[in-house]
Amino acid sequence: MTKNTKVNAAILIIGNEILSGRTQDTNTTSIALWLNSIGVKVNEVRVISDIEGTIIDTVNHLRKAYEYVFTTGGIGPTHDDITAQSISKAFNLEYEIHKEAFKILEAYYKVGEFNEGRQKMVWMPKNANLILNPTSGAPGFNVENVFCLPGVPSILKSMLGGLKDKIVGGDPILSHTISLKTVESEIAKSLTNVQEDNKDVEIGSYPFFQAGKLGVSIVIRSEDQSKIDKCGKEILKFINKKKIEVVDR
Repeated sequence: MTKNTKVNAAILIIGNEILSGRTQDTNTTSIALWLNSIGVKVNEVRVISDIEGTIIDTVNHLRKAYEYVFTTGGIGPTHDDITAQSISKAFNLEYEIHKEAFKILEAYYKVGEFNEGRQKMVWMPKNANLILNPTSGAPGFNVENVFCLPGVPSILKSMLGGLKDKIVGGDPILSHTISLKTVESEIAKSLTNVQEDNKDVEIGSYPFFQAGKLGVSIVIRSEDQSKIDKCGKEILKFINKKKIEVVDR
């Protein structure tokens, strides 16, 4: 895979706590921003429950549809952490103790602390590649194009940097945001015209509420800065014509 190739990915959030609303998902943002920076575009995000059959079916679908799949959650020490076992079944691999992971955690914990529950975290698909964890010791892993990360946001963030050599991306996806004191209906037609004239640039509009007033942020995304600049000029042209105020966010 070479530069300037469109590289895509899917994110699979695993966990009943996300679906119930008890825990807010911030991992999608962390992974997507990091992937954009190395030229990988996230095309799909799914949130599923801790059910083995659902995990297996979803992983098998996504790994065939996208260059990369990133899962979060379900690789801890408790009974409902079944991601590693489910990934083993998805790839038809044996589920076994990963010797290198065992050594890492054995050294990480004090004598007597590496108990049966924590040892569950070293069970992985056979011959899985480890993703090192600089925060809490327990590694993630990948099998082929599926990368399995923990659900704890701070730990996940600390592990992303270690993946850079394992991911082949395209050109970084750049973005520019123009925030306006207006409503979407006021700019919809003009923005559509800009998008139609620049079909290879992604332009999105996102309403926001700030200081008691409504506004719209226009986000321009492309691998080519000159195309972003061109769109920005066209947007500012109609904004000035309509006398719409640009605001800082």
